[in-house]
Amino acid sequence: MTHLELVQNYWWLLIAVLGALLVFLLMVQGGQSMLLSTPSKIDRTMMVNSLGRKWELTFTTLVVFGGAFFASFPLFYSTSFGGAYWLWMLILFSFVIQAVSYEFRSKPGNIFGRTTYDTCLFINGCVGCILLGVAVGMMFFGAEFTVIKSNLLNVNAPVISQWADSHGLEAIFYWPNLLLGVTVLFLARTQASLYFLNNIAGDETFFNTNKKRVLLNGVTFALFFVVFAVVLLTWSGFSYDAAGEVSVVKFKYFFNLVDMWWLGILFLAGVVMVLYAIIRSVVAKHWTKGIWWSGIGTVMVVLVLLCIAGYNNTPYYPSLVDPQMSLTIRNSSSSEFTLNVMSVVSFVIPIVLAYIVYVWRKMDNKPITPAEMESKDHKY
Repeated sequence: MTHLELVQNYWWLLIAVLGALLVFLLMVQGGQSMLLSTPSKIDRTMMVNSLGRKWELTFTTLVVFGGAFFASFPLFYSTSFGGAYWLWMLILFSFVIQAVSYEFRSKPGNIFGRTTYDTCLFINGCVGCILLGVAVGMMFFGAEFTVIKSNLLNVNAPVISQWADSHGLEAIFYWPNLLLGVTVLFLARTQASLYFLNNIAGDETFFNTNKKRVLLNGVTFALFFVVFAVVLLTWSGFSYDAAGEVSVVKFKYFFNLVDMWWLGILFLAGVVMVLYAIIRSVVAKHWTKGIWWSGIGTVMVVLVLLCIAGYNNTPYYPSLVDPQMSLTIRNSSSSEFTLNVMSVVSFVIPIVLAYIVYVWRKMDNKPITPAEMESKDHKY
């Protein structure tokens, strides 16, 4: 393996880690999707404030994820963000109304009422999860684009990637992508319910309500995840050889797990941890640590999925128009010099993660209570 291939693999691993953390933090969106089904105003306010202390972490991780892709694999960035712009604009819009809602929900002189902003948070919760799942789904099931690098020499139209006329909207209605999007939504709702059990010290009724939510959303998630796993592992994916020639391989992602068996073990361990968190939280009388078991398990599973999407000679962005134009970590990365410089910068990531953990612990030092929500202190 050459040094360039080594740093390309390193940066794909960082992308996978950021993507896994993002899916874990989507519990904020999952919690928002349950606001309108919570009739009690005090319970809804506690939920909003529990999520409001974390929403910026989700948004920041999404931005860093996109920035890391732009720096390390710019051809993907220009192809996806520049081509499927309707999909990404819908995602961006949903996050914009989320930021506005947290800022103005409890501000004096709110002429629209809290319900209006709660509705906006609900929209972000559902739309954000599903569409992000759709965007990631294209990394497995393909997208309708072409890439012609020689177009850079065309003075009149120096555009190297072309997309379908619907510019990303078609991906939303492609059932494998939508399947992953719905799976992500119910995973986020399950994680949010587990987090409420851990972070909110409400009455017994509220606690039992969230146990029921864990059961309902957990079972629904498990069913969708099983279907998605079967579809993915039996899907005919693509592979490329040393010359960059792309060919169809049946059960490609299954064989990726077999060839990289250590990822298969990590995948199974993550699934077991998520199921353990759901089952014990439902069965036990008062167990509140499920979010950590589920969160770590989620990060492990998503990390594996993103690894098998790009490693083992697998195009991580297959083209449904012309498979030979599919993007790989070899043909879409930045230069070796750029990757080397950024690799040095990436060493600060553990420091940033340590800071996030510290701030998280400080914010969650004491569970949220109804009395706190009735005070005049700052709240969302």
